[in-house]
Amino acid sequence: MKKILLYSLILLFIFIVGAASLFDFNPRKEAKKLEEVTLAEVAHTIFYAPMYVAIENGYFKDNGINLNLVLASGADKVTAALLSGDADIGFCGSEATIYVYNGGEKDYLKTFSQLTKKDGTFLVSREKINNFTLNDLKGKTIIGGRAGGMPEMSLEYALKTNDIDPRKDVSIDTSIAFAAMSGAFIGGQGDFVTLFEPTATMVEQQGYGYIVANIGDLAGTVPYTSYSARISYINNHKELIKNFDKAIQKGLDYVHSHSNSEIAKIIKKQFPDTKEKDLKIAIKNYRSAWPKTTTFTEESFNHLQDIMIDYGEIKEKVSYNKLTYKINRD
Repeated sequence: MKKILLYSLILLFIFIVGAASLFDFNPRKEAKKLEEVTLAEVAHTIFYAPMYVAIENGYFKDNGINLNLVLASGADKVTAALLSGDADIGFCGSEATIYVYNGGEKDYLKTFSQLTKKDGTFLVSREKINNFTLNDLKGKTIIGGRAGGMPEMSLEYALKTNDIDPRKDVSIDTSIAFAAMSGAFIGGQGDFVTLFEPTATMVEQQGYGYIVANIGDLAGTVPYTSYSARISYINNHKELIKNFDKAIQKGLDYVHSHSNSEIAKIIKKQFPDTKEKDLKIAIKNYRSAWPKTTTFTEESFNHLQDIMIDYGEIKEKVSYNKLTYKINRD
């Protein structure tokens, strides 16, 4: 009888230990708390597919971050959200860090990761042009985006490097808000417009225009869209910044190792009104814009400033080390 009781107790103990292991019963173990991060993005476009992959695949949560993504529509608005404290991290062109620094802000912005390495806009023509060259722009009107913004500066730089004077040979309209550019073009304004995907493809498929050039291929390598935060935030959240960077890197790794179709399926939730076939077209168009790593080089940062100096936005370069936070990625 005693042996039966002993065996019963042993079996009960084994059952309890097994159940605790299976269901992770441990009153002393607390669930890992995710850190809340508000990220302000400059635009919502397939250009940023690696970031949306990171969101949809749970890479941020895997790295202890609960990401709140908000649309700020323009680098100036992203910057305003950062400086006001409405956002923790900003996602826009690195030119924003230069503007803030030159403006005398003591708690200025530093860039710590990049997502794209060149301009993401496509030039859309109202008329079909066979064998298009930039010379076809002469005497025409282009809706180019906000003055001082990277799309507009990249456009003008591309024109100048192809011997077209943006002030004399063409007329560039910078008065139309970013979100209204496609609508203005569809409504009859301008001969050409620069648009991100999926908007460019949608305009083409609806019969309102024709994609004739990739501005990114014309303007060269720059840290076009990157992540930045105030110095104080970075100093107080160094581990979080490192984990954020890890999530973005995993997103980049994914897009470089998976097909257009696989990527399209993952980011479809981010673009519910876009057909999957259109997503695949846009992803194909953007593949060359995605770097292998989140680290951007001093050479590309200096090229960005070359474009800004050429445009007349700044007179001299700011040190790469001054506006960059270097993450220990070991």
